[in-house]
Amino acid sequence: MYYIACVGTQIHAKSAPLERIAAPPDSDFLLFLGQRVRQVRNRRGMTRKMVAREADVSERHLAQLEAGEGNISIVLLRRIVLALNVSLVELFTPESEGPAERQLIHRFIERVPAHRLNDLMQQLMRDFGNGEQERRKRIALIGLRGAGKSTLGARLAQQMGIPFIELDREIEADAGMPLDEIFSLYGQSGYRRIEKRALDRVLDEHERAVISVGGGVVSEKQTYARLLSSCYTVWIKALPEQHMARVVGQGDFRAMAGNDEAMEDLRRILEAREPLYRKADLHFDNSGDSIERNLARLSEALQNELH
Repeated sequence: MYYIACVGTQIHAKSAPLERIAAPPDSDFLLFLGQRVRQVRNRRGMTRKMVAREADVSERHLAQLEAGEGNISIVLLRRIVLALNVSLVELFTPESEGPAERQLIHRFIERVPAHRLNDLMQQLMRDFGNGEQERRKRIALIGLRGAGKSTLGARLAQQMGIPFIELDREIEADAGMPLDEIFSLYGQSGYRRIEKRALDRVLDEHERAVISVGGGVVSEKQTYARLLSSCYTVWIKALPEQHMARVVGQGDFRAMAGNDEAMEDLRRILEAREPLYRKADLHFDNSGDSIERNLARLSEALQNELH
């Protein structure tokens, strides 16, 4: 490095090292960016083919980006984040980062003794949620397609004598068209906006209900936060093979259409969403037994939790 020193009419070039802030290599940044794109895509339950189609980029180009090999233009990257329904800021920000206040709250919670966590949770729900007792009047079932949410939910609501609501049907009613047409016409981001509007309406209209919610709701921060604060949430789990068998049995191929690696896609989606599903109040394994036996186990678990 050099700087130019002017002395009178003489110009002298003198060697002088300048301090520079060390930046990570370009390859590290590209790997980070690719991992973030893949992580967000999996959480939204979108295949690479779906994102490529909605963003109007080649699937090969998207694959290179996710592998950390694609030096993609800002214009193409903007199309991809629009298809994923996130902002560029969210994409470039590691998930561990956040506002200073949020980090302080996290540190405070880490110091709270285990036996006081329930007291803290109830106080937060009273101050910032809908009240713990009000929240527990509505039960929301979450989980991947094929987990058995609709079957268990309908039977559970009948047993409890309260309405059963499938949010997918409410979304269709609000949009005036089937889900496939919503995705085709409005894309993933448009569907999520309609989903949030439908959920807000359902929560406003029903003080008590069992609600079956689409598996991708957990990838939408605001919508999922509203659900967690307004309902007692139950994660209905099953083995990947059972998810796939039930989806095929229902003739539902929305996210898997034309994809020869459907099972692998399902496993990746489940892996990406699992930390979010774990935020539910109750985790219920719906893998084995008959519908009657699983209903009995779920009813008993809820009775123990809610009373």
